[in-house]
Amino acid sequence: MRYRKLGSSDLEVSEISLGSWLTFSGGIEAEQTRACTEAAFDAGITFFDTANVYGRGASETAWGEILSEHPRDSYVLATKVNGQMSDDPADAGLSPAQIAKQIDASLARLRTDYVDLYQAHRFDVNVPIEDTIEAFQKVVEQGKARYLGFSEWTPEQIQAAIDIAGPDLFVSSQPQYSMLWQAPEEEVFPLCAANGISQIVWSPLAQGVLTGKYRPGEPVPEGTRFASDTMGVSKNLVMSDPILEAVQRLVPIADGAGLTLPVMALAWVLRRSELASAITGATRPDQVHANAAASGVELSGDVLTAIDEALGDVPVKGTTLAPYAKPGVKHRS
Repeated sequence: MRYRKLGSSDLEVSEISLGSWLTFSGGIEAEQTRACTEAAFDAGITFFDTANVYGRGASETAWGEILSEHPRDSYVLATKVNGQMSDDPADAGLSPAQIAKQIDASLARLRTDYVDLYQAHRFDVNVPIEDTIEAFQKVVEQGKARYLGFSEWTPEQIQAAIDIAGPDLFVSSQPQYSMLWQAPEEEVFPLCAANGISQIVWSPLAQGVLTGKYRPGEPVPEGTRFASDTMGVSKNLVMSDPILEAVQRLVPIADGAGLTLPVMALAWVLRRSELASAITGATRPDQVHANAAASGVELSGDVLTAIDEALGDVPVKGTTLAPYAKPGVKHRS
């Protein structure tokens, strides 16, 4: 496993990290969560990413029990405070009161005095950005978080925060990014790089589509993510026949490079120096080890060219936002 510096912080994170979005929040049983987490440590994965909204705290609770059995300095722990995604308005938003409430609740569930990285889970267009920034700064001043990050902020929102608080406020950005969703390359990557902010990307395997297990014109395999109503998110974005056909064109390229398709897909995102880590999910320990194998894999120029040709016009490029992002910035009047 290789490690990379996280933005302007003094943190080093594993290139492959373990996330808990659709799995450890209730998608799999407790013993599977433990087995996957221990497999991560075995594979050299030291970066764990969760959020208060995952399973309404279930993911944080699960990792609180498991990670508390490991020395606190043996892993980097990141969680998020929800900006838009909660179905309970009383537990949503990035107001100062909400941030103060949620950091304490997250720390209690995680059984720790601090998180290494505290992230704004989407932008809150209903709260003045100055209020959100001050609340996050207070979390750091109180020692409850070492560093701050954000997820799926638009370039306008990122620049507004930098203009107010300077480039050292945030050390990480967490956008969706994969072979099939390349949009952040256009504006988010260069803006963040110019301000010392690293990328921690989610869904680098496009929710499993880039494993090649879904085939055009065939039924969704039983037991897979998109076979479940609760596990599949944004299915319509990644499960069209043109996308699945493009993914199948990638298979012989991976074979020719002596790689599995998932390893090639992960190595493809890690080729970017702007990235600190790629967040992966798993339901079995062998998947954790298989994903970890992508660390240190470097793709040749010929392979990268072949990938571009195989994908054709399929990837989402340009400034198109992920469906969770909302544009706009509110300031104090």
